[in-house]
Amino acid sequence: MSDPYTAIQVVMMPKDTNPHGTIFGGVLLANIDMAGAIGAQREVQLRGGNPKAVFVTVALNRVEFKKPVLVGDVVRFQTSLVRLGRTSVTIHVDVIAERGAETIHVTEAEGVFVGVDLSTPDRRPVALFPDRPADPGA
Repeated sequence: MSDPYTAIQVVMMPKDTNPHGTIFGGVLLANIDMAGAIGAQREVQLRGGNPKAVFVTVALNRVEFKKPVLVGDVVRFQTSLVRLGRTSVTIHVDVIAERGAETIHVTEAEGVFVGVDLSTPDRRPVALFPDRPADPGA
């Protein structure tokens, strides 16, 4: 995996709570999705990949909510590269809450993002590294 990259950092607010007084899991999922797409874009661009590739979510393969997130927590969404494919990127997202002096690993997920070209009408997947020969193992 690549070195962790903080794709998003956000303060959790009262509007983000569920009826139990903790942060709604859907809020975390939305941020995981956004962080994963940002991380995928970054990893491809750092390697000189296709600048027209815009990333959309194909799958969230695994999400594990480990600890609750509270109002006022500063939550960091850190991404790491798991795999680069021909048209897709698999990203691991660690979600870390800072609560005062305490740092808590609250959630982790893995997502798959595919590069598409928005300038084409069908938005089909595009090769992330079109100038490189195909990897028979990918």
